Amino acid sequence: MAIHPTAIVDSGARIDPSAEIGPYSVIGADVHIGPRTVLKGHVFIEGPIEVGEDNLFFPYSTVGVAPQDLKYKGERSSTRIGHRNKIREFVTIHRGTEGGGMLTSVGDDNLLMAYVHVAHDVRLGHHCVLSNAATLGGHVSVGDWAWIGASSGVHQFCRVGRHAIIGGYSVITQDVLPFSNTVTEREAKVFGANKVGLERRGFNAETVDALHKAFRLLTRSGLNTTQAVECIRQEIPGSAEVDELLEFIATSQRGFIK
Repeated sequence: MAIHPTAIVDSGARIDPSAEIGPYSVIGADVHIGPRTVLKGHVFIEGPIEVGEDNLFFPYSTVGVAPQDLKYKGERSSTRIGHRNKIREFVTIHRGTEGGGMLTSVGDDNLLMAYVHVAHDVRLGHHCVLSNAATLGGHVSVGDWAWIGASSGVHQFCRVGRHAIIGGYSVITQDVLPFSNTVTEREAKVFGANKVGLERRGFNAETVDALHKAFRLLTRSGLNTTQAVECIRQEIPGSAEVDELLEFIATSQRGFIK
């Protein structure tokens, strides 16, 4: 096992023999680090936490520590990190709370760039990119393949749908529709389907066109939301992605950005 002599590893930690712990890292009790995961140095991890395989933690990242929630009273909550994630410099990931299911979870194949903050009880999916200094408030849910631009903030309890892209410096206070390209200026607005991202991920032209038409009806037709949804149902039948978009709208509790 490659553990640098300057690293401090609690006797209660479980570290796979193929993992690497770099210099001046601190590994607390109830930390489980999976195969081939690498901590490059100066990484602080506190348990309870499960870290999967082939993750890469860059210097000064801090993972699994107590949340910045005044309601937190020291309950034994935890953090879960999946596989093949890249956690860059100064990223902070806080464990869950009693009010949010006791778990903060990060899926697989995500890139968290420098200074990203993942707050308590966040559910981050797979293949997501969080650009520099992006901030997820408590209880935020982020679907697979979402991209959150630099210095953007997502308000507590908001949802970000699958394959959505949020432009840099956006302030997100309502749900972000799946498949959308959303940017805030003075207020958040949808600018249409995330066409480039969807094409890169193998969505066919018919699906992209159907989503483009749905967003046009939703945002530029002059119809209110109820009327637009009904129109979408009538004019664009048989698209699983459009159905997912409509289900997301129907289940939104905070309203959504339009």
